Amino acid sequence: MDDFLDFEEPIMALESKLEELRHLSDGGGLNIVDEIARLQSKIERQLKSIYAKLTPWQKVQVARHPQRPHFLDYMSSMVDDFVTISGDRAFADDEAIIGGLGSLAGRSCVFIGMEKGRTVNTRLKHNFGMARPEGYRKAIRLMRLAEKFSLPVITLIDTPGAYPGVGSEERGQAEAIARALSTGLEIRTAFITVIIGEGGSGGAIALASADRVLILNNSVYSLISPEGCATILWRDTTRATQAAEALRLTAQDLIELKIVDRVIEEPLGGAHRKPDEMAEILKKVLNEELKNLKESDGRILVEKRHEKYLAIGSASHL
Repeated sequence: MDDFLDFEEPIMALESKLEELRHLSDGGGLNIVDEIARLQSKIERQLKSIYAKLTPWQKVQVARHPQRPHFLDYMSSMVDDFVTISGDRAFADDEAIIGGLGSLAGRSCVFIGMEKGRTVNTRLKHNFGMARPEGYRKAIRLMRLAEKFSLPVITLIDTPGAYPGVGSEERGQAEAIARALSTGLEIRTAFITVIIGEGGSGGAIALASADRVLILNNSVYSLISPEGCATILWRDTTRATQAAEALRLTAQDLIELKIVDRVIEEPLGGAHRKPDEMAEILKKVLNEELKNLKESDGRILVEKRHEKYLAIGSASHL
């Protein structure tokens, strides 16, 4: 893996040495299997040690890792026959939010998620995962479609926030976000949200008013980014590290505050190291959660959903 974060430098050095040994083993006929195994064991110990004590800011960095699996990666790994549904039937198709129908372990579901893109071209195409109003209106259309056919809704969240451009404001960005959030509270079908990377601002919350809100161990979820918070409070983006700690945006903070319902463990060293394994873990968890919600009556789901969000922040909730 080429993309190492600054706190992963000790691992980078060890993995470089491991790669050299593998080349020697391949080309020179040398028997260095024991040395390779020793180095692999040392790398695992280092990863375990480093990732066991990540700071909130380091968690933000992991959540934003360029190789972290995105929505389309999960669709190709764990969903069969995924077919996208495009457009909001009013203005345009926003590629920052992708949605459609697919099968998860034999069960038809509606999937909606933010896609950041990975190359320069795909990042521009998907606008770095920052949705415009038409993206949220497409999500609303898909939620209503799921309700009509009694299909579960699964949203995967990974965005720095909604797109703040002039065009978005002219087309009613705030209204679209509010209506998406409201629709999520109203639909009479099972609704599960997973924060797979960066859950930033109202752009993330818009698609997260679910029965069950899950979060990957190294993901973050906050009403504002650390940089935005630092700019507002101190007018100094270099204090983002301090802001990350104050925001309590890590999975561990959020489960303690009862903002999320479940933390999903990632492979050692983060989801970006073993994306296929992460997809298998997520698939298993989603199946468990769907089974628990499967027999629930739609009206009861809505009532419980309302109670869940009305209780957040109350004394009894905390």
